[in-house]
Amino acid sequence: MSAPVEALPATAADLRLATFRLARRLRCVRVADSMSDAQLAVLMTLRLHGRRTITALAERERVTAPSMTSLINGLEEQGLVTRTTDDDDRRRVQVDVTEAGIGIVERTMQRRDELLIGAMRELELTAREVQILREAAALMGRLAER
Repeated sequence: MSAPVEALPATAADLRLATFRLARRLRCVRVADSMSDAQLAVLMTLRLHGRRTITALAERERVTAPSMTSLINGLEEQGLVTRTTDDDDRRRVQVDVTEAGIGIVERTMQRRDELLIGAMRELELTAREVQILREAAALMGRLAER
């Protein structure tokens, strides 16, 4: 059974605002202050999903291939990613995250999780509210993949 169509605009507006505000708070928490959000997103993608081509990374992050190449160049200069020639097609280049890049991702994710855990503790959420947040997170993940 689908949600009532008339509820969608208000729900979309509330979700957009809450997501924007929460994302802004989370973006402030990072290990490497000089790193852009886009660079951190690429490192996180590589950490979570493994080696990718520049084209695949660009598609996933919804940027152009030249923009992704620029991001990768910066990360490579910092020693956070490496490029290797694809085993199957020597014309393609695979990008992988280095141990230093993994460290940045893991420490940043830990700090962001700690921020959320602290906020949830402050609010003294009930078990049901925590379950609702888990369900909402799953739904938001589905929305993000569209």
